[in-house]
Amino acid sequence: QVQLVESGGGLVQAGGSLRLSCAASGRTFSAYPMGWFRQAPGEEREFVAAITWSGGSTSYADSVKGRFTISRDNAKNTVYLQMNSLKPEDTAVYYCASSMVRTPNPLVRDVSYNYWGQGTQVTVSS
Repeated sequence: QVQLVESGGGLVQAGGSLRLSCAASGRTFSAYPMGWFRQAPGEEREFVAAITWSGGSTSYADSVKGRFTISRDNAKNTVYLQMNSLKPEDTAVYYCASSMVRTPNPLVRDVSYNYWGQGTQVTVSS
């Protein structure tokens, strides 16, 4: 079983920054790709960013490209999402996810992920 615990969410003004963390436990974290997704009220869950097991390849949704950065520290079993230049439309619950798929490519579809955290709220005020 894999446990994922997100932290770092909160309330921030537009233009501000936040860094989300996702601590993983329960299996070999470093062997698998990770991703971040978000869900706003009344909306479907959407892809935000993904990273391969090595951290050598990443993928971003067009809406966050150039503003968000995903990274991982395999020694700490943690994946991060640095969010800069935040906009009110970034307001959502952010979830990290872990996949059991062994692939050299970042995974952008939520069906590719097997484990999910409980989510952390990010609210951006205008």
